[in-house]
Amino acid sequence: MKQITFDDIYILGNIVAENDLYRHYHYPEMLIRYDSNFIDFKKQPSLTELKKAEKYLREFHLRQGQKHVKFCFPENMQLERELVDYLNDSGYENGFLELYGIQPDQFPEVEDQPDIDIQIVTDKNFETYLDLQYKQDLGFGSEFARAKMDLAKRQFKEESRIMRVLAFYKGNPAGYVDVITTDKTAEIDNLTVVEAFQKKGIGSRLQKFVMDTYPDKTVILVADGEDTAREMYMKQNYHYLGFQNEVQKI
Repeated sequence: MKQITFDDIYILGNIVAENDLYRHYHYPEMLIRYDSNFIDFKKQPSLTELKKAEKYLREFHLRQGQKHVKFCFPENMQLERELVDYLNDSGYENGFLELYGIQPDQFPEVEDQPDIDIQIVTDKNFETYLDLQYKQDLGFGSEFARAKMDLAKRQFKEESRIMRVLAFYKGNPAGYVDVITTDKTAEIDNLTVVEAFQKKGIGSRLQKFVMDTYPDKTVILVADGEDTAREMYMKQNYHYLGFQNEVQKI
């Protein structure tokens, strides 16, 4: 497998400031999306550097009407104790992400199921995709769901390297996945199966479609380090490639 790092992961956002310590990502089209509006540290900051970056980001976000701050730290590096203590004492939520990758021919065989139909999203079924995604995103609030729908519309017109895929179960929209491609990778993102249709093999069929579509690329994905889905990826022969700590506060 080619060397893959978190630098290969797609970030929706513009770099609006950069120095030797960090990159500041900002996406004015979707201010509510924390993963597009944050500081990504290139190296572990000292406590003084962290506080300075925190002050800068808070003031920047407040000018934009944003109510959060978020930081990502260098991959495969545990935070120094004084940073952990400060972040905990300051009320930050701590988490970590894990990066996984697989060569498509290593993905397990998936039994063909006539009840499951996989379709690439086109003009003909885009509204079905939007409606299904909107209903799933309502769990994060109507404002976020609407913003996510507007984002999908913009990307569908402007972003050619993102392929969207729909899954139907007995004719009913049941799941979807977005695939972001580069010269060497195909990144699985937004993989979702409607709760009523889970445990029917839909998630595996969506992934297998990605494997078959991009047999010469390394397929990658980022999982929440505390999510049980990571266990499924390991069983599907994905390889663990690294982790990244992140914190945020509202």
